Amino acid sequence: MGEVWEWRAAADEGLVLLDGFHALKHALRFGADVRVVVAEEPDAVLALAAALAPDVEGEVRRLVQQGALRELVGRVHPTGVAALAVRPDGDQGRARLRQRPRSAPIVVLDDPKNLGNVGAVVRLAAGFGATGVVTRGSLDPWHPNVVRAGAGLHFATTVDRVTLETLPEGPVYALDPEGEDIRALTLPDDALLVFGSERHGISPELRARADHLVCLPMRPQVSSYNLATSVAMALFHWGGPRDGLRTHG
Repeated sequence: MGEVWEWRAAADEGLVLLDGFHALKHALRFGADVRVVVAEEPDAVLALAAALAPDVEGEVRRLVQQGALRELVGRVHPTGVAALAVRPDGDQGRARLRQRPRSAPIVVLDDPKNLGNVGAVVRLAAGFGATGVVTRGSLDPWHPNVVRAGAGLHFATTVDRVTLETLPEGPVYALDPEGEDIRALTLPDDALLVFGSERHGISPELRARADHLVCLPMRPQVSSYNLATSVAMALFHWGGPRDGLRTHG
């Protein structure tokens, strides 16, 4: 039962839950301080590491221990592994967001409501090399369900919650149905790309801060895109990482 006590002690420190092998893999790849890893069948997890992520296989082997996950987490991931990691230093993350000039945009989510959508946006931001993802409103972007949907890629970018007063500097490009077609624009690297909530759109106060209103091409009578889809389209238009890009087929 040693793993139970170790897990509970780590959980009491407010560490981040990494639910499943892919979340663990990404966290390790991007330098997370992983404190404890528990698997129902460690050999199966090591086989996954050997097949899918040999670059972190040694770390997984060093950390993993056998345990009954059902005693530790509410729902066991199909890969049969979970871990706890230290959340990145918030002050350092905010310093990265404030740094100018920036080489990639910041994605701003204005009062989002869907945890899974926010996690999907974090995953996109990491893949495109965005400077970070910040949210306004009550949703915690480090909620376990957001981290789960983000597949552990919170550790590959900067994720934080801000207010209107603490919004990073930079030209604000707000996605709005009344805006200019994004295809006619060049998005600068230091842009703040602002996306409204899934139901209500951008708040009036943040819309008033916008330097540019931008819209995505959409067929008439189609009401909207999914939040993550909209972010993907905007980041793809921006251009993504110029160096070290790996295409996914």
